[in-house]
Amino acid sequence: MSNLIEEIALCVESGKVNAASPYPPNMKGQPGSDELTKQALEEGVSPDDILNKSLVVAMNKVGQQYSENKIFVPQMLLAAKAMAASMQHLKPFFQSGEVKRKGTFIMGTVFGDLHDIGKNLCCMMIEGAGWEVIDLGVDVQAEKFINELNKHPNAVVGLSALLTTTMVNMGVIISSIREKYPKAKVAVGGAPVNLDFAKQINADQYGKNPQELIGWLDKIAV
Repeated sequence: MSNLIEEIALCVESGKVNAASPYPPNMKGQPGSDELTKQALEEGVSPDDILNKSLVVAMNKVGQQYSENKIFVPQMLLAAKAMAASMQHLKPFFQSGEVKRKGTFIMGTVFGDLHDIGKNLCCMMIEGAGWEVIDLGVDVQAEKFINELNKHPNAVVGLSALLTTTMVNMGVIISSIREKYPKAKVAVGGAPVNLDFAKQINADQYGKNPQELIGWLDKIAV
């Protein structure tokens, strides 16, 4: 069983989705995270072990490599895709409550901004770290974040922006959220955003990269 845990982790770290996937070339024709996760569950491996000892460990390594500039966005996206293939097999166990998530993270690109690559990558990395992620998409108004907080009052909110002209909307959204949920935790990130700006708009955290954001989320997880 431990071999399967390690094999799944290797597939995720390497971006090996399934047997049909040609990437990486040295694993061509081999089963990927999809088949191996299914096999592990059939052989009685705990879904919790697959999540925490395989997926979370692998995505932590990927995030660390990215933060050290050892890999780049394409490799991260492949790893996230492999992780997502495993997660499809685990979702029934999340829904039944057999596997517990660390918390809920509501993510969206702020209104006026249609960029989603950074947001999507962040969502996949955070889900791989053991959180339930609610992705609201792009061009998201404050009301939509508040509506989700009404359903998940203890959730953490993440705001993304890629333009200097739209990052100012983060402050508008945070102000609206805090009117109804003064204790809500809000993180911000994106190419034009920095720590000074995050402090200026009263964000709780600035995420320079997904790994940094995950580190903060794990510290505040309840």
